[in-house]
Amino acid sequence: MSRPPLLLASSSPRRRDLLAQLGVVADGVFSPDIDETPLKGEIPHVYCQRMAVEKAAAAQNHMPGAIILACDTTVAAGRRIIGEAAATDAAVAESLQLLSGRRHRVHSAVCVVDASGKARTRLSTTIVKFKSLGAKEIAAYVACGEGIGKAGGYAIQGRAGGFVSFLSGSYSGVVGLPLYETRALLEASGYPLG
Repeated sequence: MSRPPLLLASSSPRRRDLLAQLGVVADGVFSPDIDETPLKGEIPHVYCQRMAVEKAAAAQNHMPGAIILACDTTVAAGRRIIGEAAATDAAVAESLQLLSGRRHRVHSAVCVVDASGKARTRLSTTIVKFKSLGAKEIAAYVACGEGIGKAGGYAIQGRAGGFVSFLSGSYSGVVGLPLYETRALLEASGYPLG
């Protein structure tokens, strides 16, 4: 059975690597430019799902006839959304201080739009606990630069993996693409996997 083309609505190399674990290589990549500001009072998992849907919608005219795969990963401490620490070392340090010694949730929403335009979404929520982090550990992590641009200010697949004392849920979802949910959505949308 021939596969329809697949457009990945993300420029994240981590998501491409995770897709490859499913034996999938996207036929195109598109980086959606959307407003990622949370709505007033919006709770983290709702925000995460909305972002995935909006990213998929923004990509719909980029490759006509393709199946579109979009994802969003959101780190939440309680009801607080901890955004991507994109700009500064100070933002990464602030995120790590907030997460130190406590549990937080990592929501990863996947939206797949089939060739007919029907959107399907799934949400993966993982509970992660960090050990208590000292000032030197935080400073060393900030200095390595790994947390810049990552949801929550850390990359679990890198040095921050050593901070994790507990994880319940999808490891791949914390990295940026929950593979179980992604596989199910792709198959339901007419993209056969072996």
